[in-house]
Amino acid sequence: MREIINLHVGQCGNNIGKQFWEVVSKEHGITPMGTYTGNDERQVTRLPVFYVESSTGRYVPRATFIDLEPRMTDVLQATEYGNLFHPNSFLTGRIGAANNWAKGYYTEGAVFAPVVLDYIRKLTEMCNNVEGFKMFHSLGGGTGSGLGSLLIKQLSEEYPDLHYMSYSIYPSPVVSDVVVEPYNALLTQQKLIENVNQVICLDNAALYDLCVRILQIPMPTYENLNQLISYITTGVTASLRFPGQLNSGLKKMGVSMVPFPIMHFFAPVFAPLLSKPSWDYAKLTTQDLTKEVFYPEHVMCAIDPSVGKYITVNLVLRGDICSKDVDLELLKIQNDHRFSFVDWIPNNIKTTLVDVPHFGFFRSVTSLISSTEIRSVFKRIQEEFEVMHKKQVFVHWYTQEGMDPEVFEQVFSVNEDTIGVYAQYAEDIDEDGD
Repeated sequence: MREIINLHVGQCGNNIGKQFWEVVSKEHGITPMGTYTGNDERQVTRLPVFYVESSTGRYVPRATFIDLEPRMTDVLQATEYGNLFHPNSFLTGRIGAANNWAKGYYTEGAVFAPVVLDYIRKLTEMCNNVEGFKMFHSLGGGTGSGLGSLLIKQLSEEYPDLHYMSYSIYPSPVVSDVVVEPYNALLTQQKLIENVNQVICLDNAALYDLCVRILQIPMPTYENLNQLISYITTGVTASLRFPGQLNSGLKKMGVSMVPFPIMHFFAPVFAPLLSKPSWDYAKLTTQDLTKEVFYPEHVMCAIDPSVGKYITVNLVLRGDICSKDVDLELLKIQNDHRFSFVDWIPNNIKTTLVDVPHFGFFRSVTSLISSTEIRSVFKRIQEEFEVMHKKQVFVHWYTQEGMDPEVFEQVFSVNEDTIGVYAQYAEDIDEDGD
């Protein structure tokens, strides 16, 4: 059994962590005080992957909450599930990053990082066979982007043989009005390309749209967005936390999803997604849910996979699922001309079946899609970055923290190369098909 350590960085990462651990604990029968009250052996079989059992029989999450200011962690500790976590797992500074990547990476974050790395080192020493790290963060602010970038870089240097996955929230002007988000996002993007094995791209623009259009919430709050994110985070990790008909680890998932090292960015989808008035009218068969995760309008990242090519797809199916129905539906999808799959990867749809249902659902499907169209997210951020950088606006905020101005040019080049790789394979395939 391989243990996984969870890192929640910045205000966004901490907020996501709050809902993630609430749902995970409910699925495993763990109370807010860390005691097990369930009655299903499957709930405890793989608990050590995400929890460590104390000498008093209390289950404590393998997690740390990190921020450069204490406001968010203070709120978390005051919630119902605040006592679930080890008191020392809340690591905070006193100044904050002021939405500045350079503060989180070069100055405030650099001073604070040794404290965090020391605590993470203690967490790894408590593991028998640690597999890797999962980081939850945003690319738009200062701490999640800057300090998150620094931590993932230093961890990959200290533990080069471990596996790194991130749940990365890409910014959108629809939700936030932080003017320097394009700078922060592109600077972080370089570190995700270089130091992370798998990046699950969640996009505020897509999440906001899903809340309004599908869930019929007129004015979505961050809590609404984070609930959608929790569906993905708990769905993806289900195969790591529970025994099932088929199981997958972080590295196994990477082997089946990443054809080339640079192409490790995935767009997530969850089914079922329904507004409250629609629940009583929905059928929600295995075939319906399998089909739904291929609907472009349900992707939690602002892309349309039907425009590009599907490279690989990983489905985690939970609850009362008939594998035969899944196979039949997937065969129909692969033969449907509306869905374009690359022909140079045979059997590019992988399925993982978990008997334990998602909390609040009797049947659900979580999908990770590797698509050539993921480049559109990177391209959008790059265009916003370019508009600002051409006029050198706000550049002084970064250089006065000790950042070399050439770093802006470097990250632009790295991101452009990544876009080019995805575009190249999409174009090559199109030419072959003509």
